[in-house]
Amino acid sequence: MTRNTRRQFLKQSVFAAAASPMITTLARPQSPNEKLLCAVIGCKGRGGSHISAFAGRKDTEIAYLVDIDEKVGKQVCDGVEKRTGKRPKFVKDMRVVFDDKNIDFIATATPNHWHALCGVWAMQAGKDAYIEKPISYDIAEGAALVAAAKKYKRICQTGTQCRSNPALINAMKFIEEGGIGEVNFARGLCYKRRKSIGALGDYKIPAECDFNLWSGPAPYTEPKLTRPQFHYDWHWQRLYGNGDSGNQGPHQTDIARWGLGINRHPNSVIAYGGRLGYQAERKDPGYIDAGDTANTEIAIYDYGDKCMVFETRGLEVDNAADAEINKVFGGKGNKIGVIFYGTKGTLVQREYTECTAYDLDGKKIKDFKGGGDHFVNFLDAVKSRKAETLNSDAFQGHLSAALAHLANISYYIGENNKVSPAEAKAILEKVKSRDDNVATLERTIAHFKDSGVDLDKYPMSMGPLLKFDPVKEVFTNSPEANEMVSRDYRKPFVCPAPDKV
Repeated sequence: MTRNTRRQFLKQSVFAAAASPMITTLARPQSPNEKLLCAVIGCKGRGGSHISAFAGRKDTEIAYLVDIDEKVGKQVCDGVEKRTGKRPKFVKDMRVVFDDKNIDFIATATPNHWHALCGVWAMQAGKDAYIEKPISYDIAEGAALVAAAKKYKRICQTGTQCRSNPALINAMKFIEEGGIGEVNFARGLCYKRRKSIGALGDYKIPAECDFNLWSGPAPYTEPKLTRPQFHYDWHWQRLYGNGDSGNQGPHQTDIARWGLGINRHPNSVIAYGGRLGYQAERKDPGYIDAGDTANTEIAIYDYGDKCMVFETRGLEVDNAADAEINKVFGGKGNKIGVIFYGTKGTLVQREYTECTAYDLDGKKIKDFKGGGDHFVNFLDAVKSRKAETLNSDAFQGHLSAALAHLANISYYIGENNKVSPAEAKAILEKVKSRDDNVATLERTIAHFKDSGVDLDKYPMSMGPLLKFDPVKEVFTNSPEANEMVSRDYRKPFVCPAPDKV
């Protein structure tokens, strides 16, 4: 087993690797009329969007589809052949693609635990890479991708597509130009209903799936599953996913950083919450959900002069516990977005293609609308070999994914630190923040209660306040947290440390 040590991270500053390189070579020589050959790795979920983006274009051809589920992969090959008239090769093992010198770039929508290694292997093999968010499973993997893009002079785009949407580009420019005054605080929201993924148990792996390849860098759990649904529900198991903090979160925290003008890691983080409420939903006090990531998690990030709070909630979102939020987002349905608080007003991102600015009295100042094409931005950079034209390169993806990892580390360390509302209040009153920490806590408690959570029987968990060195990428007050900066790998699925790519 291989673990990246704290000493290795002290030797490698990702910020030294973050400078955009001038790219000079494609994976193979190309004539002006020749198509770029690509492989889409991971065909379900966001993989379908990748396939739609590259299939049928005059300048690209999907040469390979890669998936560990043979049934899914071959069905998708049928669809591409029907659409384009040409059938991609289907393979289960992505390494076949990396060995093919004709492939110019890959687009990967694998589960989170595969994102970084897939990207590193691709760039080591001379391919450019479009990597879905979160770009990494943990902090070390994000740094490895930044280093690999620099070392191998590759184009590496992160799938935080809001960076290519005119609505967001113009709204962030409006903030930068002082449209709502001085802005030092942003609140990101993922109020997104997530029902139980089923009871913890022992389930069979689908016969058409190669579980060894699916597991890859993660521990190999015999072969057996502990969740009923093989595909997608890995998001809520920490061996593979990062919860909604790392699923939806990187979109909103990326926008929040953008609007605040922050291009570094925070100085500290503290997170609290829990995976609560499913016992009440199932009317079974002993019910154990197969997921082990938090369905409610509040994270406070301190940057010194600026602050960000990100709220993840997976329980019912149609209640009145959040009158303040409902006033901005409406009372019904999911509430996903970012609120920027300025000295002269607020700016709210509600959709990927919509933002609105208000004055301090709540009167609308300006609307921002319009969608773009993040895939085209990537392809343009692949052709020009100018990494600086990417709207969301590996470095930006790393910073936004790391926010989820930092919060989850605090939460996981404090998972067994059960606190009452009064105890939580006493802790949060002492935490530096530009938010009203107690008011946010009280809204969270009200939401739990409205969702039927008995906080006496099922209390919240409170993580420690973790101090973080944003340059060296190490925690300065917790050896236990530093052990979670990276993970153990099983050979040959080892993601290298940043200085070893």
